[in-house]
Amino acid sequence: MPLNIAEKIIQSHMVYGGMKAGEPIGLRVDEVYTQDATGTMAWLQFEAIGIDTVKVPVAVSYVDHNMVQSNYMNPDDHAFLQSAARRFGAYFSRPGNGICHQVNLERFAVPGKIALGTDSHTPTNGGAGMLAIGVGGLDAAVVMGGAPFALNMPMVTLIKLSGQLRRPYVTAMDVILEILRRLTVKGGVGRIFEYGGEGVASLDVTERATITNMGAELGATTSIFPSDNRTKEFLRAQGREGDWIELKADDGSKYADIIDIDLAAVEPMVARPHSPDNVATVRELAGTKVDQVCIGGCTNSSYQSLRAVAGILRGKTVAERVNLLINPGSRQVYDMIASDGSLRELAAAGARVLESSCGPCIGMGGAPGSGQVSVRTFNRNFEGRSGTKDAKVFLASPITCAAAAVAGEFSDVLSSSLNIPTPQEPDKYPVCDNMIIPPSADKGAIIKGPNIREVPVKSPLADEINAEVLITLGDNITTDDIMPAGAKVLPFRSNIPAISEFVFSNIDSGFVKRAQEARPHGGGIIVGGENYGQGSSREHAALAPMYLGVQAVIARSFARIHRSNLINFGILPLTFEDAAVAAKISVGDRLIIKGIRDSVKNGQPCAVENASNGLQFTCASNLNERERELILIGGLLPYTKSKTSL
Repeated sequence: MPLNIAEKIIQSHMVYGGMKAGEPIGLRVDEVYTQDATGTMAWLQFEAIGIDTVKVPVAVSYVDHNMVQSNYMNPDDHAFLQSAARRFGAYFSRPGNGICHQVNLERFAVPGKIALGTDSHTPTNGGAGMLAIGVGGLDAAVVMGGAPFALNMPMVTLIKLSGQLRRPYVTAMDVILEILRRLTVKGGVGRIFEYGGEGVASLDVTERATITNMGAELGATTSIFPSDNRTKEFLRAQGREGDWIELKADDGSKYADIIDIDLAAVEPMVARPHSPDNVATVRELAGTKVDQVCIGGCTNSSYQSLRAVAGILRGKTVAERVNLLINPGSRQVYDMIASDGSLRELAAAGARVLESSCGPCIGMGGAPGSGQVSVRTFNRNFEGRSGTKDAKVFLASPITCAAAAVAGEFSDVLSSSLNIPTPQEPDKYPVCDNMIIPPSADKGAIIKGPNIREVPVKSPLADEINAEVLITLGDNITTDDIMPAGAKVLPFRSNIPAISEFVFSNIDSGFVKRAQEARPHGGGIIVGGENYGQGSSREHAALAPMYLGVQAVIARSFARIHRSNLINFGILPLTFEDAAVAAKISVGDRLIIKGIRDSVKNGQPCAVENASNGLQFTCASNLNERERELILIGGLLPYTKSKTSL
């Protein structure tokens, strides 16, 4: 039977299940990587499982998020991560080496392999023909322990590219923004996006990676490009030609659907506040004043991108009222722009060049001023994510951003007089892996600072939930809404009691107090709308609510990773069978679900009574057999520890 690219990789890694959309499958995994904002908890969970060494061929621990060292917390986490990598047999990418996705693309991505990462933008590696999937930390820990990765088989959608971009004005960022404009942040739920068509050959690997990176904003399980001669050229330039294989779809392979994109018709695009799918053309926004510009991040920080930006800024000065920040994606990229003079050109124009880290994208420094307009080459513009609640954050390509930095406003680059270079892919990248520490036979001791606490574990599911509604929410609630990021919150990622104080703090400052008061009296329930939990893979958006006593989340639908994280920590995800019921539930109502263990075991709808107003309704759990076991026992950690072996 002819197979598409995703099916070929899945079939070659299948441990159980079949390739029918929606069917539970288990996959053998080749690589697991973590970053410090999620990795501290992932490695604590791995330690709690009680296994001596990682069981996957490659494990990498990166430090790239929590870089601001304003006190002991972040450096303590870095020391813990380095000691855990040494103890359990993982590579360790030291602070300053770069953003996990960019470095992994350069040094570890292999066509035809499967990678899991504790970051939702792990699909960046799909630019090199790797099936790379973002997961929660506990999923990663269990897979590092030797278990197959469990998920439901996604549908595969072909995005068929034709034509060529109008370079240098139109970039890969504009392509993915155009797809977001068409499909929205819910358009990829339950899907893998596979790119094909004659237009693929015109995109280099870093451009492809920009597109697969922001597939996460579509809600997709992952995105992937073929492995072709462009992939081979990239790996050869990285000194890794031996990792290359050709990978393409068979003639006659099937897809759930096909989306056609004419690259020549794409024009410069911008995502407006406060969602990556709120997309308009740059022409529509021309003249809008800009206060801050941020270029880099894991989406657009390749050498080619920064070289083009330096070319635009050459001989110019950043507009008087604009603050320009640039964070190269990796030390390799930093080295290249330093060697060819681009770094000098950026600095001379007035740019503030930051270290190779996530930086402003995650709210770790670089916050805009009150009410300011910030235009960024990053992948998310959720309200408050930048570190400033009332900032207006736009997303755009490096070309559009650089033009805005010079002009002080959005301008139509297609009709501009800017001298915009089109840098070519290097024949050879400067490879220096001295900031990546390989696994060592000398295991050493694990180092834990005072802010690092043990992993909380939920009790098994009770036969009745009798709990208070703590909050009611609308559609597209993000993990940033549930568990904020930023320099104030991120340092508590290894301290669940402390970080729990910030749950929903940007939406409802009274949530935590209500949850704490309800916890001794049956706990709480969250009521949400469509696509609840979109955005980051951060499991803290499930783990902290679990610590606060949340028993269930009832929503119209869930984002994939967050739903998995809820199940992993024993919080029951339920969907309304009648969506209109949600409007009849208020904060403070008491919901009672009786006989819930039997309902979960048998896959039956759960009967819910609102004791506050007499309303009765039903909810579906839609759990597969493995998910039922996890919920019944209290989550993935107690489930895993109950097994004699993985």
